[in-house]
Amino acid sequence: MSNTDEQIAAILARYGEAIEGNVWQVNGQAFIHHKALERIAALAKITFDPPTVLRAQRDEAVLLLVGRMGERVDWSVGEALVGVNYDVPRSEAVYVYAMAEKRAKDRVILKLIDLPDVASSEELVAERPPSSNENTPTSRSASESGIVGELKRHLDCAETVEAVIALMRSAKAQQRFAELAPAWKNKVRASAKARLVALGWTPKQAA
Repeated sequence: MSNTDEQIAAILARYGEAIEGNVWQVNGQAFIHHKALERIAALAKITFDPPTVLRAQRDEAVLLLVGRMGERVDWSVGEALVGVNYDVPRSEAVYVYAMAEKRAKDRVILKLIDLPDVASSEELVAERPPSSNENTPTSRSASESGIVGELKRHLDCAETVEAVIALMRSAKAQQRFAELAPAWKNKVRASAKARLVALGWTPKQAA
């Protein structure tokens, strides 16, 4: 069941955070600011094990991260691939490991605080989070980034190679995929591949 606005507000309130100014919707997908998740993690005393590097290249990083909150333990994968799910202006430096770490941490935090259907602002590609009075982006780019974020969240929750393949082949995913421009489709494909690799898939298995 997807987290409703009421559930999100109630959970954020436990950690002294308001839904206004921290959470916004893009095409039905709820996003939360990374800074808000950092504050929540500090208050909830969430700790992280050293990350496991699953993929390390000049323009790509995939990290597996385990987080702990009291007796609860959960994990997730963070990935960053320049030009696919990590767009960097020419004037800025590239930090694929930092981005992968932020995404992994945010995903773990959201799981531990029972907001698995909410996405971090770090999931948005080439889109800056809106200010508190911009809660309903209407541009095609924002709409497409919302679809990509939704598909990526489902991919992140897939726990087997077979589950990833089934998700990508499902009628709903194919319908959402058809709504995307080619560049966005490539981003989803890259995320699916990264998830497959994280789960132990190798190109030889595709034969």
